[in-house]
Parts: sequence; structure tokens; C-alpha cells
Amino acid sequence: MHDKIRTYIDYLIDNSSAEAPMWNLEKIRSGLPNKWNYIDGCMITAILSLYEMTGEKKYLDFADTFVDWFVQEDGSIRTYDAHEKNLDNVNAARNLFTLYDLTGKEKYRRAIETVRRQLDIMPRTKAGNFWHKDIYPWQVWLDGLYMAQPFYMQYETRFNGMANCEDSFRQFVNVEKLMRDPRTGLYFHGYDESREMYWADPETGCSPNFWLRALGWFSCALVETASVMDESLYYERRYLQKMLRDLAEALIPYQDHSGMFWQLVDRIGEEGNYPETSGTALIAYALLKGARLGYLPYRFADMGERAVEGIIDRYLVENEDGTLGLGGICLVAGLGGKQHRDGSAAYYYSEPVVQNEAKGTAPFILAYTELLRKPAPRR
Repeated sequence: MHDKIRTYIDYLIDNSSAEAPMWNLEKIRSGLPNKWNYIDGCMITAILSLYEMTGEKKYLDFADTFVDWFVQEDGSIRTYDAHEKNLDNVNAARNLFTLYDLTGKEKYRRAIETVRRQLDIMPRTKAGNFWHKDIYPWQVWLDGLYMAQPFYMQYETRFNGMANCEDSFRQFVNVEKLMRDPRTGLYFHGYDESREMYWADPETGCSPNFWLRALGWFSCALVETASVMDESLYYERRYLQKMLRDLAEALIPYQDHSGMFWQLVDRIGEEGNYPETSGTALIAYALLKGARLGYLPYRFADMGERAVEGIIDRYLVENEDGTLGLGGICLVAGLGGKQHRDGSAAYYYSEPVVQNEAKGTAPFILAYTELLRKPAPRR
């Protein structure tokens, strides 16, 4: 299994550059030049994790070359515009911390400040959460917690005397209060504080369904944010761990016999629904890392490993041309916008399912690096 996965990873890297990453199918299909984005950011995070586990310099060199292409000497970032007020654009900046430490390049340190300034101008809900994007007023999406909060918490902890750590933490608490379904323990994909969007429940403000990848992003947000918090935030750190454990427990009934989870988590077997790779891999990564760090009981590491094995068995295939492909990846899904995405089951089932897209490949590689770290079973 390990040789197959490493061959697949090397295939992706060997055929990608900052200007033309083969894994960013959204950008390829748009026909537009590549730009600073969370999809590539996730992939570089995975490659840096692989470097940490293997020590193979080719992975660090690739990540450094990729990010170096975007980051200018003055800390500005090619194609990045803070005034888009888009939380997705914050995610890739997490890699700047790692690359600054590994390479010592001061421009990476300056670029961290460039992205941090975006958070100062982000619009917020009245409850205090960042809007997901300026174009989605009053809306909080689970995705956005992953895109912004690990960076925000790490910056505040490392460079700002922990001044705004409580603000980051409170945004998770708000999500638990407003977006968690008390019946299942799962979280709805989106929330509209204004209750004006057509997809929002007029009473709760929540979208109608539990989308797997959103739950995956959120579970990773809990792990990654908790892992960069200072131990002095004793209560807050353990509260995020409790949120993670509660979500992990809530997911148990929805894990398929294959080990995977389905596109709409609670609708297993429904016509149009399917076991989906990206969300399964994100959850696997969160469970494996959460268990390794002691946030979760060890049994959840086994649950994560079953999820990875399910992906490999079902979707990691050899194509007719001899290349490897990771399939079962929902290309994109969201709420509102020009496509009038209404959050219905029919909508989530209608989005394209593709191979080798980084929203699936990056979490898969991250989960693989956690398998490499996974300790032997405790006796």
C-alpha cells in the first residue's frame, strides 16, 4: 500500500508547478491562470507534512519553490487581494509559518503579516464570526472555520502575545451554538444570521443538510486550531477537544461498512448519494491526528484508518494509461451564488465527481502521513 501511495504522490508533484498544478481542476476547467488559493494551500500543507515524516528533501524543495513563486520579497503575494475579504484565501498562509521556520526566508515572515491584515477588515456577524466571504453577507460556513482559524490562532499565539486567541475560540463556540443539530450531533453546512437567503431555515438560519466535506473541514479546524493553542488556554483548548470528541461520536453511526462516509452524511444508500473521498479523508485525518495528540480515545484512530482503507479500496485505481487516479471527489459545493445553490440533497448530488482534485488528494495525503505516525495499539 505504501509504495502505491508514494508513487501516486510523486506522480502529482512531477506533473505540477505553481503556474499549473494538475490537482486544481477548478482552475483548469475555468481556463484562467492559477492564483493564490486554498486548494493549492491544502496540497502544500500535505506535502510539508510528508516532508516532516519522511525527511525527503524533494518534498520541501517542491513546497518552497511553489510558494516562493507567489511570495514577493516585500511580503506581497502575487494574485492575492485582502480586499476580496474571502476566508478561503487565508488558508494557504498557514504554510508560511512552516516554510519560514524551515528556510529562514524573511519574505515568508512578511507575507504572514500581509495575510493577517485581512482578518482586521473582515466583516462579521453580530455574534462575532467572520463572514465566509464579502459576497456572502451575514453567512458562516463550516468550511471557513478551517480556512481562517488555525492561521488566526497560530499568528496570535506566536506573534501577537495571544491578544486575540479568545476571539478565535469564541467563533467556534458560536458555531456550536448556532449550527449544531441537537438530534444528530452533526453540523449544518451553512448559517445565515439574517435569515434572508432562500436556503436558510427561517427559524434557525441553517442550511438544510449535513454535507460531508463541510463536516470534514470543521473537524480538521478543531484539531488544527487546538494543536497551535498555548497550554495556558487550558479551558479553551479542552473545550475544542470536547467539541471534536462530540462530533467524532456523532459520526460513528454514519460510517459505512466500507469505512467511508457519504456525500450527505445521514442519507446512506439514498438514490444519488455516494461514498465521497474528500470528506472521508478529512475526517480520517482529524480522527487520526486527534487520537495521536490525545484529544480523542485511541479507538478513533482505528476508525480513521478504516476510512483511509475504504478510500484506497474503492477509489485509488490504475487508469487505462497506466497512471494512478484517486476518484470519488466532489469537485465543488457551496450555498447561494450565481448557480442558485439551494442546499438541497438534489443539489449536492448534482455536483461533478472527479479524480485527482486536491480537495480530495490533499486530505488523503494528510491522512496517510498520520497513518505513518500512528503508534502501535496500546496493550
